Amino acid sequence: MIKRIFATTVLSILTLSTSINDASACTRVVYKGPNGVVMTGRSMDFSIEIPANLWCFPRGMKRNGEVGPNSFEWTSKYGSVVASSWDIATPDGMNEKGLVANLLWLVQSKYPAFDKNGDKKGLTIAAWAQYALDNFATVAEAVETLKKEEFVVVTDFIPGTDKFTTVHLSLSDATGDNAIFEYVDGKLIIHHDPSYTVMTNDPLFEQQLAINEYWQSVPGKEFLPGTNKAADRFVRAHYYINAIPQTDNTRIAVASVFSVVRNVSVPYGISTEGFPNLSTTQWRVVADQKNLVYYFETALTPNTFWVDLKKMNFSEKGEVKVLRTSNEATYAGEVSSKFVKSVPFKFQGL
Repeated sequence: MIKRIFATTVLSILTLSTSINDASACTRVVYKGPNGVVMTGRSMDFSIEIPANLWCFPRGMKRNGEVGPNSFEWTSKYGSVVASSWDIATPDGMNEKGLVANLLWLVQSKYPAFDKNGDKKGLTIAAWAQYALDNFATVAEAVETLKKEEFVVVTDFIPGTDKFTTVHLSLSDATGDNAIFEYVDGKLIIHHDPSYTVMTNDPLFEQQLAINEYWQSVPGKEFLPGTNKAADRFVRAHYYINAIPQTDNTRIAVASVFSVVRNVSVPYGISTEGFPNLSTTQWRVVADQKNLVYYFETALTPNTFWVDLKKMNFSEKGEVKVLRTSNEATYAGEVSSKFVKSVPFKFQGL
């Protein structure tokens, strides 16, 4: 009887996850190998083209929440390399301490109300991940600070679209620790555990864990759900990230993680009538948190290339630099020398 109730609950969650009209269908996985190997991979899936450039941000940058006079302010403690979206937001990146931040779509997100004249400061959702990269070396530090809720995350429509930005944030660090931050009915929910190595979109993360628990009884070598729905991608990603070789050979580990991310990607140009959340994979990342190397590839270029963060100048005297990867720019190999000085992009706010 208990198994029947549990199966019914999971079926209800699966139905919910396929009926929500979100715009993005990203997947994020964390690989842990021997001798301190930790890598975070993700796909950026979106129903419209989402141009990305790579940016180098040094320490000592003065930031604000970009929501008017009541904006939260800080100065970056750590340098980072990030992938931008339309040069108005940071949805992904790694800092010089090996902390990785990923934003994934979660249509069920509901953020607290923001009063421009209130006592609580505001932070644009476009800079939520950047705030974490700027300020924390570990997941534990981030959890300790973010749970104090010193600011309100403020969201709005993506410019030029009818898509209201609703995302959740994942953080992983060089020790293999993980945390997921979600706003549910206006309240911050934090899931913090090193075992939380896989994350997709809807449903809420605790329901994703329930779905995966259900599938643990099904042998992955015999059958895995194969669609590009979020629940199916979660199950496949969880199985494969634990099935690939456990190795400290960097080349094999990076290739293995990329293979998992590609397995849960959505083929270019694919769309499913009635399910706008099943979206083309626009770009992919694997962040090597032990060796501080950020690997990147886009759907419209033939090569994977990478940035060795150890070759970037993150000092307070360092310059903001950009590598233009949009407009089908093509690179190969290590590209730190190809970054050029630039004015930093402005985070989209109110």
